Amino acid sequence: MRHGAADALGTLTDEGREQSRRLGLRLAEVPFDAIWHSPLPRAVESAEIIARRHPGVLLDEAPELVDHIPHVPPATARSGAWVGFFDGYSTREAEAGARTAASSVRRFAHSPGPGRRSTRELLVTHAYPVAWLVRHVLGAPPAAWMSLAGIANTGLTIVDLPEGELASIRCVNDVSHLDAPDPTPLPG
Repeated sequence: MRHGAADALGTLTDEGREQSRRLGLRLAEVPFDAIWHSPLPRAVESAEIIARRHPGVLLDEAPELVDHIPHVPPATARSGAWVGFFDGYSTREAEAGARTAASSVRRFAHSPGPGRRSTRELLVTHAYPVAWLVRHVLGAPPAAWMSLAGIANTGLTIVDLPEGELASIRCVNDVSHLDAPDPTPLPG
């Protein structure tokens, strides 16, 4: 999921806390094994709010989930909408983003492996890392992350990664918890 709404300094706003609370209510019945979060304050606080509904579940930082640009396409391959976005982005920054993206895929975008038990993990991160992980699971080309970059605050994406099977994406950017008068918990 993407963190709740934040101000220009990256601190959750009252709206962001309410968004996180509502998603926490919706996810209250899901038996998570772990809740991982980006080291940035807006993700930390969002994860803490959701974790209140999951006492005893591991809540911990995953540095791979930090906000970053996962892939910078060559200048000749950028569409008009993205040209200005990457203007001035250095090779060094692009390489660092690519390393972080690769690390997040190694850690989170695979099945547990033969003989290992499945887990349910919630990742509280940012729009671009969510887009990158979905792109990876779909086997789409690297630049495809940009088509998914509009993940909303507390947008929920659910991915199943079964052993020996194709990944299953149940939903991307689901924000129905924000529209419902009282979010209905998802079944475990």
